[in-house]
Amino acid sequence: MTVPDWVVAFLLKFQRAFAVAVVVAQAGIAVTGSIVRVTGSGLGCPTWPECVAGSLTPVEHPEVAPLHQWVEFGNRTLTGLVGVIAALCVLAAWYSKPRRRRVVTLAVIQLVGVGVQAVVGGITVLTGLLWWTVSVHFLISMVLTWLAVLLLASLREGDAPARPLISANVQRLQVVQAGVLGLLLLAGTFVTAAGPHAGDASTPRLDVPVETLSQLHADLLFLFLGMLIALGFVLHGHARRPYAVLVATVVAQGALGMVQYWTGVPEVLVSLHVLGAGAVVIATANLWTATRERVAVPPVQREDEGLRSQTAGNSVASQV
Repeated sequence: MTVPDWVVAFLLKFQRAFAVAVVVAQAGIAVTGSIVRVTGSGLGCPTWPECVAGSLTPVEHPEVAPLHQWVEFGNRTLTGLVGVIAALCVLAAWYSKPRRRRVVTLAVIQLVGVGVQAVVGGITVLTGLLWWTVSVHFLISMVLTWLAVLLLASLREGDAPARPLISANVQRLQVVQAGVLGLLLLAGTFVTAAGPHAGDASTPRLDVPVETLSQLHADLLFLFLGMLIALGFVLHGHARRPYAVLVATVVAQGALGMVQYWTGVPEVLVSLHVLGAGAVVIATANLWTATRERVAVPPVQREDEGLRSQTAGNSVASQV
């Protein structure tokens, strides 16, 4: 199928904007998911892919409040918007000249990830908001947010293999730190699973004391922050601004978490904490990309290609 030139021009002109939008969207959909949870709207649409049996959209239901229906349906609709943005990223990557494999791959991952999230979201609803399915749903969003940052960075990078700007030991520290971040996010989902915001009044909770899980979550935060401080001493001037942004984001997120705990986990702070989690993931991924570089691969000169073709032709002719 031939695509009009103006469509291609539009896609290429706004390619970076699409990449920025998919970073925001992947992190933002987790925030809207938290709003579904704290408002008790997780089963506002009690079936999937329909909202209620026989209708894709909310309709009057004797057992479900209209507010809960529209909050949950709104979150599902936003998933479609994320899919549109991801599709635009794929199209822009596909029609770029030259077409770059890494950019296409990262863009396709975003689009496929939206589909995976839709299925996981459906499983979450059909299992009655089983706590571990909600955890998986959130963690996938954070992984996609990280990869969206890599997609955005790939647009300003070249296609050569990544060359570290830091020593091998500092690279190892960053890898371990990324693993600790994953555990920190996982522990955060456990705290939520045992806490008061189930997403629906009838949803069973994780049967572990919230205080125990909160302490685990705090310990992992202090470990992450300690590794971040150590990283500051060994970066040797590399990526100072992304590092400072990450430090500020982690400190703010930690302070918010303590206030949230001391004030009895109010709903608005839950959503702000989820927003902070996405911001920490974005800032960590941004520091990751800032400590590596990919230079442009020199294009093959057409004269050389022509010379090789001519040489090959003469060789074939001589053998006939």
